[in-house]
Amino acid sequence: MRLARKYPILVLCAAAVAAAWAQEGFKHGAVASYPSHQNLGKLKIAAVKYESDEETRPAFGKLNPNEHGFLPVLLIFENTSDQTLLLDRMRVTYQYPGAEVRATPPGDLAYSQSPKKPRTGPEYRAPFPLPKKKNPMAAVELQTRAFGAKTLLKGETASGFFYFETRHYRRAVIYITGIREAITGKELFYAEVPLDTP
Repeated sequence: MRLARKYPILVLCAAAVAAAWAQEGFKHGAVASYPSHQNLGKLKIAAVKYESDEETRPAFGKLNPNEHGFLPVLLIFENTSDQTLLLDRMRVTYQYPGAEVRATPPGDLAYSQSPKKPRTGPEYRAPFPLPKKKNPMAAVELQTRAFGAKTLLKGETASGFFYFETRHYRRAVIYITGIREAITGKELFYAEVPLDTP
């Protein structure tokens, strides 16, 4: 009975350690080090798309979310102002000529359907039911790397991934609204951060 009580705690501790080890392996640069960054007053924002296997490997290991229909975009915020900023009502969309895609909540990725590959050969059925294949978009790396900051203190940096159910299009931008000053409640001007290098 005692082991049954300790088992969930051990599993949670192991998952936390694995997530911490995975987090250590991925580092991003300063906002100014990216060619596609923008200043919104004293808030610096960089957006980086991750498409190829070489780009996604440091963040997600063997999983490339693009193969399952999701474009991961890393957003990095650097607050150089003397105000704390509220990010709890921030809205982030991926815009390209003629369309707009909202970010998919990280908790919904595990329930997404990957694009189906057409069957080209004969179909063989097993005489008994086989276990279902786990959805690769349920990987813990997608959850731990997702953007989760609700406030940004003065002098601090926050970063994380947003996942968009689209492929990358030329001249696409990340459109950000809803960032507010904590003391006044005043909303900052919107930001359009280009994803392609100028």
